[in-house]
Amino acid sequence: MRYTITGRNINVTPGLREAVEEKIGKLERYFNQDTEAIVTLSVEKERQKIEVTIPVKGTIIRAEQVSNDMYVSIDLVEEIIERQLKKYKNKIVDKKQAAVAFSDLFINEEYDNNDEIDIVKVKKFAMKPMDPEEACVQMELLGHSFYVFLNSETDQVNVVYKRKGNTYGLIEPEF
Repeated sequence: MRYTITGRNINVTPGLREAVEEKIGKLERYFNQDTEAIVTLSVEKERQKIEVTIPVKGTIIRAEQVSNDMYVSIDLVEEIIERQLKKYKNKIVDKKQAAVAFSDLFINEEYDNNDEIDIVKVKKFAMKPMDPEEACVQMELLGHSFYVFLNSETDQVNVVYKRKGNTYGLIEPEF
């Protein structure tokens, strides 16, 4: 496994690098050696945050963890990714394409998967054409963190969502 480790507001010391490679290295048994793990360490006030992104063909495995100690965050994020891999194994290992990114051990090993995705409610609603700003107002009025709408400017289905810091994001489909 290859590592790209960067720091934001933190100097990535040899000790931190070693801790990341040791902990995230435990995941190597699930992936081929070509797989890249992109690790970002950041510090903001008392928050020590680690973000790990592992792109594999057709999907992205990602986890982040925040604590007041970077070494604790590193320990916790590895457990989260391992749990994700075991839980969603059948969903992320597509035998035709994505399987080349994973090790044979991971592909052939059976994991308890009692957590099938169970959609319990389906909502249908009419989408009134509106501009993104109006969609943000609607989202706020409903008290939701996202809002699906028909963009009157592009005639496509878009999503607006709340971001940290009272800002908004817009998701537009790309075909």
